[in-house]
Order: sequence, then structure tokens, then C-alpha cells
Amino acid sequence: MRSIHILLALLVLPAVALAQTVWTIDKPHTRIGFSVAHMVVSETEGNFTDFDGKVTSKAADFNGANVEFTARSASVYTGDEKRDMHLKGDEFFDAEKFPEIKFKGDLVKEGTHYMLKGNLTLRDVTQPVTFQVVYGGTVKAFGTEKAGFKLSGKINRQDYGLKWSKTVESGGLVVGNEVTINCKIELNKTQ
Repeated sequence: MRSIHILLALLVLPAVALAQTVWTIDKPHTRIGFSVAHMVVSETEGNFTDFDGKVTSKAADFNGANVEFTARSASVYTGDEKRDMHLKGDEFFDAEKFPEIKFKGDLVKEGTHYMLKGNLTLRDVTQPVTFQVVYGGTVKAFGTEKAGFKLSGKINRQDYGLKWSKTVESGGLVVGNEVTINCKIELNKTQ
């Protein structure tokens, strides 16, 4: 009888070790934001309002978790309709031709810090990126389990073919090349 228990334990152990937890983005509690220098002296902020994401993790602390994210480029919102239409056009996102912005990568814990490393695709141009991540922890609430993260990093818009470039009289760019990405993400455990 004891050998049967040991055999069952050996058969079940690999399945438990390979168990994965899947988390999805809680859209009402998530902000996918960015900012960019405007007219050299200030910044313009915006965000995407239509997006989906999934995190698949084998570890309770999310170390090594696989992250997939998609935003619809036509959902860009800066609070100015004219500017938003310009951003959706060919000189920037070309939302009709390139409707999705995609990211695939892994969340990696380095000491007490987290990094999100992977590939970001804009306008069918894929570049490797690394974002700093702050893990806020997990909590059980309202019949589900939630996890929270803050993500930040920078990309160069020129690397992705967002090449519109005008200068002000003093010679600086109307829209800076360096884009700061700032996201506040809340996840719901789904399985």
C-alpha cells in the first residue's frame, strides 16, 4: 500500500510542478500611458483605451512569467481630437494599416527588482525592449485574486517608423523622439 502512495505521489508531483496560473488585465483598473516632449519645453500625455493582456506564471512571485499584450492603435487618446486623428494617421501609428501594437516577453526578477524583457511591435517593426517593473503584490478581494504592477521605460519612436518631424523656430523638435511608457496594471486571476 505504501508503494502505491509513493507511486501516486511521483505521478502527481510533475503535474503540480508544471501548474500555471493565468491572469488577465482588469481593464477598468489599468492605464496604458505614455508621454513625450512637446515644443521642447513641455510634455504631452496620452493613453490607449482598447487593450488586452495575459500573464501566465508558474511562480507565485511572477518570476519568469510570460506576458502578452495587445493595444488597438486607433484607441490612442490624448484629450485633443485633432491631435488624436493625427496620431492615428500615416505620419504616426497608421491605425488603419497597422491596427495593433503588440508586446511579448517575460517578467524577470533580479534581486528585489523586476524587469519586463521582450519584443514590442509597432507598425510591423519589432524591437527588443526592457521595462522596469514594480510588483505591488497580490490580494484576495470580492471573490477573486488580484495582482498589481507599475511599469516604466522609454522607447525611441523613430525606431518604429513614427518619423513625423517638425521643428520649432529655435531648432528643437515639436514632438520629441523619446517616448516614456508608464503603465499601471491590475490583473485578475482567471485560472
